[in-house]
Amino acid sequence: MTEVRTIGILGGGQLGRMLSVAASRLGLRCHVYEPGAAPAGDVAHRLTTAPYEDSAALRAFAESVDVITYEFENVPTSALDLLESICPIRPNRRALAVSQDRLTEKTFLNEIGLATAPFVDVPGKGDLAEAVARIGTPSILKTRRMGYDGKGQVRITDPAQADWTGAPSVLEGFVEFSAEISVIIARGADGQVSAFDPGLNVHQGGILRTTTVPCGLPANVTTDAVLIAARIANALDYVGVMGVELFVTPAGMIVNEIAPRVHNSGHWTQAGCAVDQFEQHVRAVAGLPLGDGKRYADVVMENLIGDDIDRVPDLLATPRAQLHLYGKGDARPGRKMGHVNRIAG
Repeated sequence: MTEVRTIGILGGGQLGRMLSVAASRLGLRCHVYEPGAAPAGDVAHRLTTAPYEDSAALRAFAESVDVITYEFENVPTSALDLLESICPIRPNRRALAVSQDRLTEKTFLNEIGLATAPFVDVPGKGDLAEAVARIGTPSILKTRRMGYDGKGQVRITDPAQADWTGAPSVLEGFVEFSAEISVIIARGADGQVSAFDPGLNVHQGGILRTTTVPCGLPANVTTDAVLIAARIANALDYVGVMGVELFVTPAGMIVNEIAPRVHNSGHWTQAGCAVDQFEQHVRAVAGLPLGDGKRYADVVMENLIGDDIDRVPDLLATPRAQLHLYGKGDARPGRKMGHVNRIAG
């Protein structure tokens, strides 16, 4: 494998920012490609600001790096085609294709023997009534593409009030669960797999509010969760860090969704592990050995959303609190402005 000195990152948000910081600790440089505002540009070695339709800018970017990774899933296929003709992309294109489309994702998970919520394809408005009749209510209508942090989702409680999202969608049956957990798992180019301890997630308004580690669940549950995440990573021949969200139910574990990148629910690793999720991802995509992800502290990660940024002076004065701010501008409702890791003890 060619020695990696510069990593290209598609997307310039907070995940790209923290990946750039982690890469710098290993003596590596990052070149960020972002069409819009780019908090990652404050810390990356280089920033290209151009649309994904700019083939000349894409080509120059790909020729300047040794490997390309990404901090979000929805990169246009045409851009990926051009980039991959010049430079390897890790994680691979199959992982992106699976995670970009909720129907493809759930079908893939079922095909490898993993349980999901019951679901029905809803390609058009005329298909919604039949889908609701099959799945029942309560249920959740989700756009097949582009939805995140509660966006592109409609909860349906009454069949007569089912509302079309305006885009090809999937209707999911409601899952009664006792806990939602996530596993942050890494897989190297050599097939080595390493998982961080599962975290307990609490969402508000469709946005992750806190992740707590340890999650407080029995060892057999957390072991099953890690094995599920490893099955997904191996099935995709994955290279990098992946987030796997799961529901714990009386009937067993149900996979909610996968994210082929570093994940919000893995931010606790910055305070709880010698090698955090960002360094682990950099190591994997650069072809370096994976690090030791063992947890050495109990941590609660809290997202700072919107006006939570006003709490920064108090958080700076809080003992055993590790603050991470993303360098964003306006604190809009629902916008992640940073996070804080509180170390127990």
